[in-house]
Amino acid sequence: MRILISGATGLVGSALTRRARDLGDEPVRLARPALSNRPPAVGGPQTSVTWDPAAETLDSNAEGADAVVHLAGASIADGRWTERRKRLLRESRIEATRQLVSALRKLRRTPDVFVAASAVGFYGDRDDEILSETTSPGCDFLAALTRDWEAESNAAATFGARVVLLRFGVILARHGGALPRMVLPFRLGAGGPIGSGKQWMSWIALEDAVSIIYFALRTDSVRGPVNTVAPSPVRNADFARVLGRVLHRPTLIPTPSFVLRLALGEMAGALLLSSQRAIPERLSQLGYKFMYPELGPALQSVLR
Repeated sequence: MRILISGATGLVGSALTRRARDLGDEPVRLARPALSNRPPAVGGPQTSVTWDPAAETLDSNAEGADAVVHLAGASIADGRWTERRKRLLRESRIEATRQLVSALRKLRRTPDVFVAASAVGFYGDRDDEILSETTSPGCDFLAALTRDWEAESNAAATFGARVVLLRFGVILARHGGALPRMVLPFRLGAGGPIGSGKQWMSWIALEDAVSIIYFALRTDSVRGPVNTVAPSPVRNADFARVLGRVLHRPTLIPTPSFVLRLALGEMAGALLLSSQRAIPERLSQLGYKFMYPELGPALQSVLR
């Protein structure tokens, strides 16, 4: 299988590239013009396709691709959500996805499947409500961003692609994503719940995240939104307790909500204090078997 990957040098993209090579597939990096002449990152795809978003074009190397995995987008957690930052977040997801789909539509042979990143932020802050793929979207900035992002990805269906929208929870990985930031205060003996600790966290081990991408690529019945989360969401206080146990560190010092809101503004509410109790209903229906369905073994594997 020849797979075009946007965001190929990121946390999930790098892991997906390694898995593709191990399985004998061909991962191909989608690179912006300014980056296409750089040597590939260690472990990254050795083949690249130049993607010019402004011109909505891909170079001729894109021909013959069987699938696209679209992971690119500016980090949600890098900096306060100023109006300028919000524009960047929207442009890097909504505009970029629209431009990519337009470029793919111009190929002589379009890909058969378009697997796109999304997030459980789609649901907004929902307290204890159990969230399946049929649950309505939330109404905060992150929910609106994710809803509009998915709408642009769905446009790939206009050229006949099977579209899969992976609503990722917190991805647990040792060397990237949110977990290293979470671990640091615990290692310093200052770990504990965030805010009330009652908010639900939906999470997924990186290894399962990559396996689910492959499951989506290879399973024709996978279509539309898919909650890419483990089947055992936990409250934040329980996450802190399990993480402290794995690290053999205390979990006695909570971080008050007002401190986070002062430091991070609107972003604190959406990323740290909101509650999303998402379940992988669609994956369960399709028979996907999780390698790490429970938090303790997942953290032990990631942090060992």
